[in-house]
Amino acid sequence: MENIYAAMLLHKAGKEITEDSVTKVLTAAGINVDVVQVKALVASLSEVNIDEAIKAAPTMMAAVPAAAPAGDAAKAAAPVDDKKKAEDEKAKEEAALEGLGALFG
Repeated sequence: MENIYAAMLLHKAGKEITEDSVTKVLTAAGINVDVVQVKALVASLSEVNIDEAIKAAPTMMAAVPAAAPAGDAAKAAAPVDDKKKAEDEKAKEEAALEGLGALFG
């Protein structure tokens, strides 16, 4: 997870995300660097539009709590159509999250 944070920090600072730059950020934070993980991260991010991934993430994360029922009373009160709609939305969100997970290896 620290590797991803380092990459996001570099992106936010407008710096290029390279093995060397990620390693420097992690070292400066006092974190032991796993060279294989850093290489995998940099390779994974090389073809990713990080700005687009960031724009998509809040939308997916905000929808997750809305899809979860508040409790047993909410489950009993929800019509069958709402349950089906919530299941469809949850499936779409999971598929989108899987794609987002592929971004970061």
